[in-house]
Amino acid sequence: MKDVKLQEVYRAKINQETARIAWKELQRFFASGVAILVEEDLDLVEVAFQLSEDNKQQVKQWLSAGKIGNVTDEQALAWYEADAEVWAVVVSPYVLVQKGKSGPTQG
Repeated sequence: MKDVKLQEVYRAKINQETARIAWKELQRFFASGVAILVEEDLDLVEVAFQLSEDNKQQVKQWLSAGKIGNVTDEQALAWYEADAEVWAVVVSPYVLVQKGKSGPTQG
């Protein structure tokens, strides 16, 4: 029970650290290879939580399914040219980004 409550606290903390930001502000992270794209059908907060917990099995599944991965040059250019905003959260050393209309998990 204690672990479940602690996990909820961590998820809430990640949720509070998630923000909408202009893609142009994240260019240095993209250039460094640490900008990770999270597909829109995944919960950005959950992906960040699993990555922070070092859940290798889940992360490997997402990688294999193409649900997460490095932002491609094409995607980065499209967002740059569109002056797009993305949802982002830092899970050091990575910056997870997601293009979508809805916000992070509400709770």
